[in-house]
Amino acid sequence: MKFSGKNVLITGASRGIGKQIAITLASYGLKVWINYRSNPSLADAVMEEIIQNGGDAAVVCADVSKENDWKEMLKVIIDSDGSLAYLVNNAGITKDKLAIRMSISDFDDVIDANLKSTFIGCRDSLKLMSKKRFGSIVNISSIVGEMGNAGQVNYSASKGAVNTMTKSFAKEGSTRGIRFNAVTPGFIRTDMTDELKPEIKENYEKNIPLGRFGETSEIADAVAFLLSDHSSYITGEILKVNGGLYV
Repeated sequence: MKFSGKNVLITGASRGIGKQIAITLASYGLKVWINYRSNPSLADAVMEEIIQNGGDAAVVCADVSKENDWKEMLKVIIDSDGSLAYLVNNAGITKDKLAIRMSISDFDDVIDANLKSTFIGCRDSLKLMSKKRFGSIVNISSIVGEMGNAGQVNYSASKGAVNTMTKSFAKEGSTRGIRFNAVTPGFIRTDMTDELKPEIKENYEKNIPLGRFGETSEIADAVAFLLSDHSSYITGEILKVNGGLYV
Protein backbone atom coordinates (compact mmCIF):
# COMPACT_ATOMS: atom_id res chain seq x y z
CA MET A 1 0.00 0.00 0.00
CA LYS A 2 1.35 3.43 -0.93
CA PHE A 3 1.69 6.35 1.50
CA SER A 4 2.98 9.78 0.49
CA GLY A 5 3.22 10.86 4.15
CA LYS A 6 5.87 9.70 6.58
CA ASN A 7 4.28 9.49 10.04
CA VAL A 8 1.05 8.71 11.87
CA LEU A 9 -0.37 9.31 15.34
CA ILE A 10 -2.69 6.66 16.77
CA THR A 11 -4.56 7.42 19.97
CA GLY A 12 -5.20 4.59 22.40
CA ALA A 13 -2.62 2.44 20.62
CA SER A 14 -1.26 0.39 23.52
CA ARG A 15 -3.72 -2.51 23.15
CA GLY A 16 -6.51 -4.05 21.12
CA ILE A 17 -7.49 -2.50 17.81
CA GLY A 18 -5.18 0.48 18.30
CA LYS A 19 -2.18 -1.77 18.82
CA GLN A 20 -2.88 -3.71 15.63
CA ILE A 21 -3.35 -0.49 13.65
CA ALA A 22 0.06 0.66 14.89
CA ILE A 23 1.74 -2.60 13.89
CA THR A 24 0.07 -2.66 10.47
CA LEU A 25 0.91 0.94 9.61
CA ALA A 26 4.51 0.48 10.75
CA SER A 27 4.79 -2.47 8.36
CA TYR A 28 4.12 -0.03 5.49
CA GLY A 29 7.07 2.12 6.51
CA LEU A 30 5.32 4.84 8.50
CA LYS A 31 6.79 6.17 11.71
CA VAL A 32 4.14 5.36 14.28
CA TRP A 33 3.43 7.53 17.32
CA ILE A 34 1.82 5.32 19.96
CA ASN A 35 -0.40 7.34 22.27
CA TYR A 36 -1.38 5.99 25.68
CA ARG A 37 -2.91 7.49 28.81
CA SER A 38 -2.14 5.31 31.83
CA ASN A 39 -0.07 2.22 31.06
CA PRO A 40 3.41 3.01 29.72
CA SER A 41 4.58 -0.61 29.84
CA LEU A 42 1.95 -1.70 27.31
CA ALA A 43 2.80 1.21 24.99
CA ASP A 44 6.53 0.48 25.29
CA ALA A 45 5.88 -3.17 24.42
CA VAL A 46 4.10 -2.15 21.20
CA MET A 47 6.99 0.15 20.32
CA GLU A 48 9.55 -2.58 20.95
CA GLU A 49 7.61 -5.06 18.81
CA ILE A 50 7.54 -2.59 15.92
CA ILE A 51 11.24 -1.75 16.23
CA GLN A 52 12.22 -5.43 16.44
CA ASN A 53 10.37 -5.98 13.16
CA GLY A 54 12.33 -3.21 11.46
CA GLY A 55 9.80 -0.39 11.90
CA ASP A 56 10.01 3.05 13.45
CA ALA A 57 7.93 4.01 16.48
CA ALA A 58 7.77 6.36 19.44
CA VAL A 59 5.57 6.59 22.53
CA VAL A 60 3.69 9.70 23.65
CA CYS A 61 1.53 10.04 26.76
CA ALA A 62 -1.64 12.16 26.72
CA ASP A 63 -5.20 12.16 28.00
CA VAL A 64 -6.86 12.91 24.67
CA SER A 65 -10.05 14.17 26.30
CA LYS A 66 -8.03 17.22 27.42
CA GLU A 67 -7.22 20.06 25.05
CA ASN A 68 -3.87 20.95 26.64
CA ASP A 69 -2.71 17.33 26.44
CA TRP A 70 -3.45 17.33 22.72
CA LYS A 71 -1.46 20.52 22.21
CA GLU A 72 1.53 19.16 24.12
CA MET A 73 1.40 15.82 22.29
CA LEU A 74 1.27 17.43 18.85
CA LYS A 75 4.13 19.74 19.83
CA VAL A 76 6.29 16.72 20.67
CA ILE A 77 5.55 15.22 17.26
CA ILE A 78 6.17 18.44 15.34
CA ASP A 79 9.39 19.14 17.25
CA SER A 80 10.60 15.65 16.31
CA ASP A 81 9.30 15.16 12.76
CA GLY A 82 8.40 18.64 11.54
CA SER A 83 4.89 17.63 10.48
CA LEU A 84 2.07 15.12 10.95
CA ALA A 85 0.75 13.29 7.89
CA TYR A 86 -1.87 10.93 9.33
CA LEU A 87 -4.06 10.59 12.42
CA VAL A 88 -6.15 7.71 13.71
CA ASN A 89 -8.56 8.69 16.49
CA ASN A 90 -8.96 5.33 18.19
CA ALA A 91 -9.04 6.02 21.95
CA GLY A 92 -12.32 5.45 23.70
CA ILE A 93 -14.09 3.99 26.73
CA THR A 94 -17.39 2.36 27.67
CA LYS A 95 -19.50 2.76 30.79
CA ASP A 96 -22.42 0.49 30.01
CA LYS A 97 -25.69 0.36 31.91
CA LEU A 98 -29.37 0.85 31.21
CA ALA A 99 -30.30 4.48 30.62
CA ILE A 100 -32.58 4.65 33.66
CA ARG A 101 -29.56 3.81 35.84
CA MET A 102 -27.02 5.92 33.95
CA SER A 103 -25.64 8.93 35.79
CA ILE A 104 -24.73 12.21 34.15
CA SER A 105 -21.08 11.49 34.92
CA ASP A 106 -21.36 8.12 33.15
CA PHE A 107 -22.71 9.93 30.11
CA ASP A 108 -20.26 12.84 30.22
CA ASP A 109 -17.18 10.64 30.73
CA VAL A 110 -17.94 8.60 27.61
CA ILE A 111 -18.76 11.68 25.53
CA ASP A 112 -15.49 13.32 26.62
CA ALA A 113 -13.33 10.26 25.93
CA ASN A 114 -14.96 9.22 22.65
CA LEU A 115 -16.37 12.35 21.04
CA LYS A 116 -14.64 15.39 22.49
CA SER A 117 -11.23 13.77 22.09
CA THR A 118 -11.97 13.04 18.44
CA PHE A 119 -13.13 16.60 17.86
CA ILE A 120 -9.97 18.09 19.37
CA GLY A 121 -7.77 15.71 17.41
CA CYS A 122 -9.52 16.44 14.12
CA ARG A 123 -9.54 20.19 14.70
CA ASP A 124 -5.94 20.59 15.80
CA SER A 125 -4.59 18.17 13.19
CA LEU A 126 -6.52 19.97 10.47
CA LYS A 127 -4.76 23.17 11.47
CA LEU A 128 -1.35 21.48 11.27
CA MET A 129 -1.99 19.56 8.07
CA SER A 130 -3.38 22.62 6.31
CA LYS A 131 0.10 24.12 6.26
CA LYS A 132 1.22 21.42 3.80
CA ARG A 133 -2.20 20.92 2.16
CA PHE A 134 -1.87 17.21 2.84
CA GLY A 135 -3.21 14.78 5.38
CA SER A 136 -5.64 11.96 6.08
CA ILE A 137 -7.57 11.24 9.26
CA VAL A 138 -9.53 8.11 10.18
CA ASN A 139 -11.88 8.05 13.17
CA ILE A 140 -12.66 4.71 14.77
CA SER A 141 -16.39 4.66 15.40
CA SER A 142 -18.63 1.63 16.04
CA ILE A 143 -21.54 -0.33 14.64
CA VAL A 144 -23.35 0.82 17.80
CA GLY A 145 -23.19 4.38 16.51
CA GLU A 146 -25.27 3.26 13.52
CA MET A 147 -27.78 0.81 15.01
CA GLY A 148 -27.85 1.70 18.74
CA ASN A 149 -27.71 -0.82 21.56
CA ALA A 150 -29.52 -1.34 24.86
CA GLY A 151 -27.27 -0.42 27.78
CA GLN A 152 -25.09 1.80 25.63
CA VAL A 153 -26.98 5.06 25.26
CA ASN A 154 -23.84 7.06 26.07
CA TYR A 155 -21.56 5.00 23.81
CA SER A 156 -23.97 4.96 20.87
CA ALA A 157 -24.50 8.71 21.20
CA SER A 158 -20.75 9.34 21.15
CA LYS A 159 -20.10 7.12 18.13
CA GLY A 160 -23.14 8.30 16.16
CA ALA A 161 -21.87 11.83 16.64
CA VAL A 162 -18.38 10.79 15.51
CA ASN A 163 -19.90 9.58 12.22
CA THR A 164 -21.68 12.82 11.41
CA MET A 165 -18.80 14.93 12.69
CA THR A 166 -16.46 13.04 10.34
CA LYS A 167 -18.65 14.06 7.39
CA SER A 168 -18.65 17.69 8.53
CA PHE A 169 -14.86 17.73 8.91
CA ALA A 170 -14.56 16.14 5.46
CA LYS A 171 -16.44 19.08 3.96
CA GLU A 172 -14.28 21.62 5.79
CA GLY A 173 -11.02 19.80 5.08
CA SER A 174 -11.61 19.17 1.38
CA THR A 175 -10.55 22.64 0.25
CA ARG A 176 -7.27 22.19 2.16
CA GLY A 177 -6.45 18.75 0.76
CA ILE A 178 -7.25 16.96 4.03
CA ARG A 179 -9.42 13.84 3.99
CA PHE A 180 -11.59 12.57 6.87
CA ASN A 181 -13.16 9.09 7.01
CA ALA A 182 -14.44 6.72 9.69
CA VAL A 183 -14.52 2.98 10.25
CA THR A 184 -17.36 1.33 12.17
CA PRO A 185 -16.23 -2.06 13.51
CA GLY A 186 -18.73 -4.72 14.48
CA PHE A 187 -17.85 -7.48 16.93
CA ILE A 188 -14.06 -7.80 16.86
CA ARG A 189 -11.96 -10.44 18.61
CA THR A 190 -9.95 -8.67 21.32
CA ASP A 191 -8.88 -9.38 24.90
CA MET A 192 -12.28 -8.12 26.07
CA THR A 193 -14.39 -10.26 23.72
CA ASP A 194 -12.17 -13.30 24.40
CA GLU A 195 -13.39 -13.13 28.01
CA LEU A 196 -17.03 -13.63 26.97
CA LYS A 197 -18.59 -16.96 27.86
CA PRO A 198 -18.66 -19.38 24.89
CA GLU A 199 -22.46 -19.50 24.81
CA ILE A 200 -22.66 -15.69 24.66
CA LYS A 201 -20.15 -15.57 21.80
CA GLU A 202 -22.07 -18.29 19.97
CA ASN A 203 -25.27 -16.30 20.28
CA TYR A 204 -23.60 -13.19 18.87
CA GLU A 205 -22.03 -15.13 16.01
CA LYS A 206 -25.42 -16.54 14.94
CA ASN A 207 -26.52 -13.01 14.09
CA ILE A 208 -23.42 -12.21 12.00
CA PRO A 209 -23.90 -13.19 8.33
CA LEU A 210 -20.20 -14.11 7.95
CA GLY A 211 -20.58 -16.29 11.05
CA ARG A 212 -17.64 -15.06 13.13
CA PHE A 213 -16.13 -12.15 15.02
CA GLY A 214 -13.76 -9.96 13.04
CA GLU A 215 -10.02 -9.78 13.59
CA THR A 216 -8.18 -6.63 14.65
CA SER A 217 -6.07 -7.01 11.50
CA GLU A 218 -9.21 -6.61 9.38
CA ILE A 219 -9.93 -3.26 11.02
CA ALA A 220 -6.29 -2.23 10.66
CA ASP A 221 -6.31 -3.07 6.94
CA ALA A 222 -9.42 -0.94 6.42
CA VAL A 223 -7.79 1.96 8.27
CA ALA A 224 -4.59 1.62 6.25
CA PHE A 225 -6.55 1.77 3.00
CA LEU A 226 -8.46 4.90 4.03
CA LEU A 227 -5.26 6.65 5.09
CA SER A 228 -3.30 5.62 2.01
CA ASP A 229 -2.89 7.11 -1.47
CA HIS A 230 -5.14 4.31 -2.76
CA SER A 231 -8.18 6.09 -1.29
CA SER A 232 -7.18 9.57 -2.51
CA TYR A 233 -10.68 10.24 -3.90
CA ILE A 234 -12.53 9.08 -0.78
CA THR A 235 -13.56 11.49 1.98
CA GLY A 236 -16.55 11.69 4.30
CA GLU A 237 -17.04 7.92 4.08
CA ILE A 238 -18.26 5.74 6.96
CA LEU A 239 -16.84 2.29 6.20
CA LYS A 240 -18.66 -0.65 7.80
CA VAL A 241 -16.42 -3.54 8.85
CA ASN A 242 -18.92 -5.77 10.61
CA GLY A 243 -19.30 -9.08 8.77
CA GLY A 244 -22.68 -8.01 7.44
CA LEU A 245 -24.27 -7.60 10.87
CA TYR A 246 -25.58 -4.13 9.96
CA VAL A 247 -25.90 -3.31 6.28
